[in-house]
Amino acid sequence: MSWNLHGAIAQAGDLAGLVGLNHKHFIIKLVPGAEFQTHRGVIKHDQIIGLPWGSKILSHNNSPFIVLQPSLADVIRQIKRNTQILYPKDIGYILLRLGIGPGMRVLEAGTGSGALTTALAFAVGNEGRVFTYEAREEMSSLARKNLERLGLQDRVEFNLRDIKEGFNETGVDAAFLDVQNPYDYMPQIRAALKPGGFFGTLVPTANQVVRLLEALRLQQFAFVDICELIMRFYKADADHFRPTDRMVAHTGYLIFARPVNISTGTGEDAQLLEALEGDE
Repeated sequence: MSWNLHGAIAQAGDLAGLVGLNHKHFIIKLVPGAEFQTHRGVIKHDQIIGLPWGSKILSHNNSPFIVLQPSLADVIRQIKRNTQILYPKDIGYILLRLGIGPGMRVLEAGTGSGALTTALAFAVGNEGRVFTYEAREEMSSLARKNLERLGLQDRVEFNLRDIKEGFNETGVDAAFLDVQNPYDYMPQIRAALKPGGFFGTLVPTANQVVRLLEALRLQQFAFVDICELIMRFYKADADHFRPTDRMVAHTGYLIFARPVNISTGTGEDAQLLEALEGDE
């Protein structure tokens, strides 16, 4: 299967997004001869294969659908999950802050259902590598299936173990922790990151942030930034333009930092490390 984001025509093996009335979304893999059943009728895959993206099709009972290439955000929202996943609003910022791009080696702990894993694998390209760790076998298995569905599994190494034992990798470009107690694993992260690499994590409560700040100081992480992202959508109606009734507000505190090498044997160096910890 290919996640073909460059072609203009839907082809067998592609992922296709179907958008029906009331913006109901479905994502399917196009297989010749197959059918997709919805509450608005049956759609034959052969109706879609060979069409330009953006075309309209009708189900067997004449319900209309638009055929689109699914975006990364669409795919993440559709991921099969057993636990809460990171929101696209957070994932996009995480990719930017960690500088994720083609060819990078990225470490992730707390695979979960594989939402962030999917975004990381998409961003590092065929030459990059994502090393993901999960302690729960059922979650690691689910994430693997989600990545296989997208054809991204070859970019990911799945590890089933507790990260208190440390990581197999060293010198990785970036690392992200999506675990309950990231402050307990900062020595392991420090050992895995390359000098000056990128670190990020997300925690839901303020007291966790405070504990993490203490752990970051002990492991000589500097340039610490803490933020939360709040997103509000608006009704796309020229006659009644206003905010939608619901919004995605607080999902967690995002913390980013960089490891540095500063001797704390002198008061001057200690002051420098403290000054580099974050903006005043």
